[in-house]
Amino acid sequence: MGSPAPPLGLQGAYSAAGQTSQEELRSRLIAVAGQLLLTHGADSLTVRRIAAEAGCSTTVVYTMFGNKEGLAEAIYLEGFERFRRRLAAVPRHPDPLTYLASLGPAYREACLAEPGFYSVMFEKAIPGFEPSERARTLARAAVNILDRAIADCIAAGYMVPTQPRKIADCLWAAAQGAVSLERAGHLRDDQVYLSVTIAAISRYLIYKDALPVSL
Repeated sequence: MGSPAPPLGLQGAYSAAGQTSQEELRSRLIAVAGQLLLTHGADSLTVRRIAAEAGCSTTVVYTMFGNKEGLAEAIYLEGFERFRRRLAAVPRHPDPLTYLASLGPAYREACLAEPGFYSVMFEKAIPGFEPSERARTLARAAVNILDRAIADCIAAGYMVPTQPRKIADCLWAAAQGAVSLERAGHLRDDQVYLSVTIAAISRYLIYKDALPVSL
């Protein structure tokens, strides 16, 4: 993206952007970058292009993200935050196992609804970008809702006593594999996805018939 222009400081940058608040401006820039990535590919992610689409100066982009890697990491983390919000929006069910099973379809919907962000999160859509260890830690924290749901199932006697994260990572891997195949055109609907995720949950159940039949 070229060498960063000398920053004007946050106050000057926001003034140049029309007094837009920091969070609104950051969100808009990330959204613009995500849309460019989806519609025009990684080559469109230049500071000049993003600034033009967002209606601000290139200095604002540099001030917000520092460089290309900083912008890529922001897109990466925004994607996981969007996933977190979708999972958090799933209504809590009084039965913890029913609630855990309901998180599976929500995860699939999140993946399919955010293809641009998904490509950065899981498909290395931005050449050369590797998230930092901090970013990876924050990304995993975005699906901690699975850990908590599994911990509730263990406490309720549904699942074998073990570290909730071990089960959560197995469920995440199963769900992610099925979504990847679906995105690549190998699966036509959600039937395999549902079978795979339910099988992953069942692997750790004390009573294999504990899952509601309707799921």
